Amino acid sequence: MPVYLDHAATTPMLPDARDAYIEALGVVGNPASIHSQGQQAKRMLEEARENVAGSVSADSVEVVFTSGGTEAVNLGIKGLFWKRQEEKPRRRILVPGGEHHATIDAVEWLESHDGAELEWLPIDSLGRLHPNTLREAIERDPESIALVSVLWANNEVGTIQPVAELTAIAAEFGIPTHVDAISAFGYLPLDFHASGAAAMSISAHKIGGPVGVGALLLSRSAEVVPLFHGGSQQRGRSGTQDVAGAVSFGVAALRASAEVDAHAAELRVLRDRLVENVRRAVPEAVLQGDPDAAGRLPGNAHFTFPGCEGDSLLFVLDVAGLSVSTGSACQAGVPEASHVLTAMGLSEADARGALRITLGHGTTAADVDALVTALPGAFAQASKAGLSDRVVPLGHAR
Repeated sequence: MPVYLDHAATTPMLPDARDAYIEALGVVGNPASIHSQGQQAKRMLEEARENVAGSVSADSVEVVFTSGGTEAVNLGIKGLFWKRQEEKPRRRILVPGGEHHATIDAVEWLESHDGAELEWLPIDSLGRLHPNTLREAIERDPESIALVSVLWANNEVGTIQPVAELTAIAAEFGIPTHVDAISAFGYLPLDFHASGAAAMSISAHKIGGPVGVGALLLSRSAEVVPLFHGGSQQRGRSGTQDVAGAVSFGVAALRASAEVDAHAAELRVLRDRLVENVRRAVPEAVLQGDPDAAGRLPGNAHFTFPGCEGDSLLFVLDVAGLSVSTGSACQAGVPEASHVLTAMGLSEADARGALRITLGHGTTAADVDALVTALPGAFAQASKAGLSDRVVPLGHAR
């Protein structure tokens, strides 16, 4: 049986979320219609909204359903930026190095098309943005800043950011913060109100819900300009809402929040077992991200393996029936160094030897042991292949 250890990319649907999805698909009615079937669909939709809100300590009016995490990030960042321009021109966007490409591509689009001025804030060797770094950047010219955007936890190396401290600093100067909590959702307790964020992005398929539905949590005091128009069915978003997807999302969200502490504790035990045994099996492996269990996502183990391509390791392990990730991208067969790792100070050569192993629902000790058993041989094979002659760094100079 294949061993799946790439839960950060997507995790299998939970049986109760799948059952709720299938049942809801049988309901006919547009929730915007005023007839009885439409109102039935609306009731289901609003119950789902309440469930998602409750899972992150938000109010139901603050939940804007989207087509997924990427749309939520784009709506949060672009929508806040455009809204801030209506009040007065504020062009600077502060973003740490090592963010997810949903954020990177969104802010770079604003730079290219809307005159945004990007300021990439340095992160430390663990992948963390220090609050003083943010404060210093803001104090240079607070009136010029449109917004701050930051990950709750890094999707590659798993390092958790001091979100409440960062948003509090921005709030001192009246600057809204967008938080990408997609990787953290279901693995850490999330409290939207306590976070201090103006907007927060989450996604269903990371917690056992369906692909194609997410949400932007938008505080009562925040407003966004919509990405597209035509109906104004939700705050800042037009379009017929996916009732079945929302219902399934709500079921998965409630379970994720109810079980988050127990789930995280189980994953930490497995993750620590994995880290210890990988280091023993392949002494050359270097753990990236925060080594402190409290400072990283509980199911994340990210290593670099010197002298080989992460893609080569992934291929050999895949042939052996083990699904993992490099945590970086590859376009047209050209290996690319992880922009997260280079932002953390690694060389391009070291960054190319990355392997991200992420655990989730259903992961067992046997799965972890299977990977550890296969890894020395995979490392030996990948080391023989060496590094590709051509390197294209992923991301941009920070």
